[in-house]
Amino acid sequence: MASRPQGVAARCHNQDVGHDHGHPSPNADRRWLLAALGVVVAFMIGEVVAGFMAHSIALITDAGHMLTDASAIVVAIAAARMAQRPAKGAYTYGFARVDALSGQASGITLLVLAAWFTVTAIRRLIDPSQVHGGVVTVVAVIGVVVNIVATALAGRADRSSLNIRGVVGHLATDVWAFGATAVAGLVVLTTGWDRADPVASLVVAFVMVWTGAGLVRAAGRVFLEAAPEGIDPHVLGTELAAVDGVAEVHDLHVWQLGPGQPAVSAHLLVQPSHDCHAVSSSVREVLATGYGVGHVTLQTDHADAPLHRVDDCAGSHGEVHISPAG
Repeated sequence: MASRPQGVAARCHNQDVGHDHGHPSPNADRRWLLAALGVVVAFMIGEVVAGFMAHSIALITDAGHMLTDASAIVVAIAAARMAQRPAKGAYTYGFARVDALSGQASGITLLVLAAWFTVTAIRRLIDPSQVHGGVVTVVAVIGVVVNIVATALAGRADRSSLNIRGVVGHLATDVWAFGATAVAGLVVLTTGWDRADPVASLVVAFVMVWTGAGLVRAAGRVFLEAAPEGIDPHVLGTELAAVDGVAEVHDLHVWQLGPGQPAVSAHLLVQPSHDCHAVSSSVREVLATGYGVGHVTLQTDHADAPLHRVDDCAGSHGEVHISPAG
């Protein structure tokens, strides 16, 4: 075994933890969401009144869909507030993943609504009902404008949040829905082809499936603790192994605590001639400046310390990254 230079501990074993959580302003997010909620609720009430005045079940049904949008915004506001609660008791990571729960709920809701729209549209294709083209067209055009405004307001909040993405997904889908409904209303007005309405519903259902599946998939990555998008663990491990003084990197884990909160933990084997603390600081600097990772947990040991076998660790915890200088 190589001798240790004077002044360097025979074995340096530590847990180096860095916690630097950069949260977006929850108050700003709530203001934008509340503004979007006000726009949606006002239009929903007006749509119900118009539906009764025109004896249009289609408009009243669509107002029910707007109610799901309003509900999604209310849930998002509550989830955003809960996600900011500090870690305590058994919840040592805090409540940041409430964001993913809310985003997943929005995605599932969109998928369920898409299934319902598809079934209803197919039934109306088979047995079309009379559509009041004029009223539907006017209300749909107003709906496009209202939902563009609401989407723009909600989009000013933190878009890295699955919670916010869920709300924007609901509202953006409504823009498509009202746009398709307006086109269908014009077709009915000009041609009398009532089946244009269910065809438009099928187009909207496809958009809802696309948006909902994306939200569910993104939430699943958070719950399965996959690496955040934009961070390749293999590339990251290779880069960390190239840091001066690092002999090997293993037990490398990269995951996401919440929106914009990537986290990394790793076991570093440090070359005998280097100090563990200095090397771990260099690694943390690479993670912070190159990847925006502020939540870092590092275990550091000198490479000749009598620890467990590295190949055993690799078998259960992923790749081993060896320093190019090793």
